Parts: sequence; structure tokens; C-alpha cells
Amino acid sequence: MLMRTLHRWPGLVLAALLFVTALSGAALSVFPALEAVQAPTVSDTLTVAELATRVQASHPGLEQIKRAPSGRITAWWFDGEQPGSAVIDPATGRDVASADPNPLQRWLTTLHRSLFLGDGGRLVAAVGALTMLGLALSGAWLVARRTGGWRRWFTRLRGPWAGRLHTEIARVAVLGLLLSSVTALWMSAETFELITVESASLHAPATVSGQTGRPLAQLDALRATPVAALRDLSFPAAGDPQDVFTLRTTQGMGYVDAGTGTLLAWQDLSLSQRVSDTMEMLHTGRGAAVLGLILGVMALGVPVLSVTGVLVWLAGWRTRPKLRGNAPAAQADTVVLVGSEGGSTCGFATTLAEALRRAGQSVHIAPMSGFVPARYRQAQRYLILAATYGEGDAPASAQDFLARLQALDAPPTAPVAVLGFGDRSFPAFCAFASAVTDAAHAKGWPTLLPFDTIDRQSLQDFARWGHALGKALGTPLELAHQPALPATETLTLVARQDYGSAVQVPMSILRFALPPTSRWQRLTGQGFTRFEPGDLLGIVPEGSPVPRLYSLASGARDGFIEIVVRRHVGGLASTQLTELEPGQTVRAFVRPHPGFHADHGRTPLILIGAGTGVGPLAGFIRHNTPGRPIHLFFGLRHPGSDFLYHSELSRWQAEGKLTELSLAVSRSAQPQYVQDALRQAAPQVIDAIHHGAKIMVCGGRDMARGVSEALTEILQPAWLTPAMLKAGDRYVEDVY
Repeated sequence: MLMRTLHRWPGLVLAALLFVTALSGAALSVFPALEAVQAPTVSDTLTVAELATRVQASHPGLEQIKRAPSGRITAWWFDGEQPGSAVIDPATGRDVASADPNPLQRWLTTLHRSLFLGDGGRLVAAVGALTMLGLALSGAWLVARRTGGWRRWFTRLRGPWAGRLHTEIARVAVLGLLLSSVTALWMSAETFELITVESASLHAPATVSGQTGRPLAQLDALRATPVAALRDLSFPAAGDPQDVFTLRTTQGMGYVDAGTGTLLAWQDLSLSQRVSDTMEMLHTGRGAAVLGLILGVMALGVPVLSVTGVLVWLAGWRTRPKLRGNAPAAQADTVVLVGSEGGSTCGFATTLAEALRRAGQSVHIAPMSGFVPARYRQAQRYLILAATYGEGDAPASAQDFLARLQALDAPPTAPVAVLGFGDRSFPAFCAFASAVTDAAHAKGWPTLLPFDTIDRQSLQDFARWGHALGKALGTPLELAHQPALPATETLTLVARQDYGSAVQVPMSILRFALPPTSRWQRLTGQGFTRFEPGDLLGIVPEGSPVPRLYSLASGARDGFIEIVVRRHVGGLASTQLTELEPGQTVRAFVRPHPGFHADHGRTPLILIGAGTGVGPLAGFIRHNTPGRPIHLFFGLRHPGSDFLYHSELSRWQAEGKLTELSLAVSRSAQPQYVQDALRQAAPQVIDAIHHGAKIMVCGGRDMARGVSEALTEILQPAWLTPAMLKAGDRYVEDVY
């Protein structure tokens, strides 16, 4: 909780500052690369003496030669009373470009370093660098926590697109942002003299030859210094026999006698100066153009991180319930403790509290992180609604709950019911809520209801649990939760295929036209611009604000929206959908479901489904590039009645998109279910698993349970289990 707070609020408060400094820094990273590309090539054997001779031949009043880390060589001179400067071609000693600073580069540098505010602006920029360091460190910790540890840094992500994009960019850019912020802080500390850098300095030489006029090419100290090591060479004043050359290189500085060419004095760079130079090189990219460009590209991630971070915060803020009528903790007879990450679980808690209040109870809602039983003096029951973060961790509002529970001398006397919220396609489905239940049992906390779960925020699951809770309380309880819906679009039915009437299970394949999309929707991926088979289509039926979710059998690139619907007795949405005629419309939205996407690799796929569960599986096959082995296990009642996608599956087999089809017919002379078909194909299944196959199951819970039991038997000789495959994201389910 603390780490999230340290990451969230500085990022939100200073987002604009970080936005400006990151963009200006990214733009500045281009200039060292341009300098390096434009700098004339210098021979490895060219010496400072030879370079100085060539430049002096073009500019007799030469006063100084400088070499930038990029390799660009510039010279300054006086022509009579007129000063001059230019970029020099080392091969000829002649001018090739102006040495004046690039106006745009100078403007960007001032913006980046001080925001045009002088020393005050430099201090603000330093605060920005310190903030970026804190954000990078806390962000790295949060990424590792979300992915399940440092070793799983690049594991596949799931969840809402804003959060996924935020994490994807962060885990690539974090090293660059750490480096940029540390070096910026060092340079700021130098500016404000918090760090003292001992620069190389020498006392004037005690004795000088006093000779003049010796050709530059004969000065031994300059002949011994390669141009590649040069920083700058300052010439003695004309007509002053006591003046000397001042030579600075990457190793240090020294004085050279103008008459004899001998090195009169020398001092190496101090350690602090070398560190300072390295810090400047790492931050600006001068002398390391490729590194500078890489850091610049990583800096471009900061504006995106700022936007996605704000979007993630807004999503949580919007879904966070606005508590009304929350009873004081000491007076409540029912305490609802909530563990939520993005805020959606809090919405369910609010619905629960309102229903309990209508039943005559006083209810207090609080985050699990604030669990202190002594505060709830009149509590008669505890209801815990807990989501799971990452790979089984506590969500934001449940930090330290388990530690607080463990530290109690005795458990609360009022009984507890734990309800977990999650997504069954995740390996760690409701793992934190399960851990809470285990800890409560171990502590001896009385149980009001057995542990239960809500899959993908299912309103039906929540209502079912509410009925069970009502029975336990001795009062009817209707939990009609109405979550905030995303914007819906009007979909027009263009085609339908009906099945199942002969076996009294009416079902239809419904195909809708893609709705028109705006340029903004295409740019941001909103609406129906981006979706894949396995994502969810939310249908809002007439007469109800509660959507029903159906797995998509098509993707955006197919040019249509397709679902498979079974008509349920009394089902509002399924009845309306199965009665639709071409030309009629429904209101709908897309909800991403990345946990049930077929990846784009070439390893085998084992698809298992029954009835309408074949819908997304058919979509995976439709999108398969020939060459990827796919084995479909499909359960149906009778081939002549409910063989969904019969002709399509035959065509896909002929096209090489489907390798093998195993049918399990439950109403035949020898009834069979998909788990039976799996056992018969056990050698093929094991072989596919050894070749990296991924198993994807879609359909009813009973079917999924039978499939899991069959796979447990099949995998046992290979020393594998379904749980092991789930942990490796090689066994995913979409069950209902």
C-alpha cells in the first residue's frame, strides 16, 4: 500500500513537469547523434601537432582548438581585430560549418535544465529528477510484484489496456529512467555545489625557454598526443615569450613550452572529475551517441506513462463507491471489509451494504487494510469481499490484512464469510481470498458461509451468493448489482444460423455488422476497432441495465462480430438474441479478455469445448495460419442438430487451419463426452504437451471440471498436472 502511494501521488502531482523534462530530454538526445554523424572522420594516426599545423595555415591568428566528445573539431582565432570560429575538417584544416550553437538546441537545453526560470527552475528540474528516481524504483518494485517476481519480469500481462500498456512501457524503460534520473541528480548536485569536483589545475611553470617561432609540427608534446585524446589546445599569446600552450586531454592537463615543445608540467584528472565526465556522458549522450538515443527513446515513454497512469487512477476513482449511510464502526452489526485494486470490488460491496440496510441492518464498509476488531464492538458478522492482485498478492486496499489477523491474540467472535473476486483464466484465480479463508480457519475464526468466488464480476454469481447469505441470515436478500457500463454501440444483425431445436436446446450463430468508428476510436482502440476471438461482447438487453457477456468467435480483422448464443428458459438476453431477425439491432460493447487469447506462436493448440463454448475456439481456428497444429475436441448432443460450425470446420481442415477434430456425441448409441474423447487421445495429447502445446477450454463449469480430471490422469505419467500448466500460462479456461 505504501509503495503504491509513493508511486501514485508524486506521479500524478508532477506529471506535467515530468512530461516536459522527458520530452525535451528525448529531443536533446538527437543532437549528439547528429554531431557524431556529421563530424568528419579523423585518422587514428593524426596528432595534435599535425592538426594544429593545418588549422594555423588557414587561420594564422589561431587561439584555440577544441574537440567535442562526438569528434567534432572547432577552432577560434583572431583575424586582425575580428574574432572568428568554425567547425574544422581535420584532413585540411579548413572551415566546414559555423561553430555557433544551434538555436533550437540551446532553447531545448534551457527548457530542460531550468524551465527558463534560472536557479529556481534548476531546483524544480532537480525535484523532477528526484521524483523520477522514486517513480522508477517504486515502479520496478510494483512491476516485479505484478508479474510474480524479478525472474518473471517479462511474463505476459493481463488486465485493462491502460494498466497493461503502463506496465509494458515501464518494464522496458525503467533502466533508462533510473540512469537518466541518477545522472541528472549528480549534475544538479554539482550545479548547487553539493558535490565538489576537483578539476585539473596547475601552477604556472617556474621556468620557460623564452624561445618563439618553433614550427608546431616540431613540438614533441603535441606530436605525442593523438587527436582522439584531445579536449582542447590553447595557444600562447602572440609576442609573449613567457606564455605556453595549455593542453587538455581525456587524461588530464599540462603546459607545453612554445620554444622547445617539452611538457613543462602535467596533472591527471581527479577521480571526481572522471566520475563527473562519465555522468555527463551518460546523461547527455555526448561521446556515446547510441546510448543517448536509447535513453531518449526510453524518455519518450514518460509522457505515455503519465497519460496511462492518470487513466489507471481515474478508472479506480470512478469505480470507487461514494459511501452513503456508512454506519460508525462501533455501532455496526455487519462489517463489510473490502480488498480492491481498481475499485470494482468496492462497487459490489456498496450494493451488498445497501441490500443489508434495506433488510434492517446497520452496515459499516471499510478497507481490509484497516482491520482492527476492537473497533467493531457490536459486530455480529464480518463479510469480506476480496480481489487478488498479480500472482496471488493482496490488492491495494488489503495490504497487511493477513499480518493483522495473524497478530490477534484471539479471533473475532462474530462469524465471517469470504467472497473472492477474480478471473478463472488466471492461474492465481482468487488466490488472495483463498489465503484469507485459510488464515481465518487456522486462527479459529467462526464461519458464516463457505468460501465462494465470483468469476469475471459475474452478476449472476453475486446474486446467487446473496441468496445463500440471505438464508444464513434468515432474511431474503436480493443483490442486483449494476456496474457502470462502458459506452455501447448499436449492432445490426446481418446473418444467423440456428441449431439444436431437435434436441430441445435452441442455439444460434449470430453475425453482426461492424459499426462505424471515428478516427479517435481507431487511434485509441476504443469501441469495436480492436478485438480478438476470446474477447467478450457485452449485450445490454431491452428492459434491463445489466449486460450479458458472450465470448466472441471473430476478430476485428474479420470485418464482422460473431457470437454463439444458447436460449435459456426465462433468459432475457438469450431470448431476445435468438429471436433477432436480420436488420434488427442490439446495444453492445466489447470487453477485452486477454487471458483467453490464442497467442501467435507455432506451438500446438489443444482446444476443448462443448455446445456454445466452441464459439471462441472456432475463432481461433479461423485466424490460424496454416502450419500451426490445432486439435479440437468438440462435445455436442447430436451431429444432425447441434453440430455448430460443421461446414466451416470441414473447410478449415481442408485449408490446413485445423489439424484434427475429435467429436464427443452425448446422445448416440455409445454416449461420450469431451473428457472421454481426451482420454482416448491421451498419447496425442501428451505428445502435443511435450511440443509446448497450450490447452484452451471453453464451456460450462461441469464440463471444465471433467476435462481437468481427465487431464490430471493423462498428464500423471509425464509428471505434470493441470496446475503446473496453468502456472506456465499453458492451460486457460473460459467457463460459465
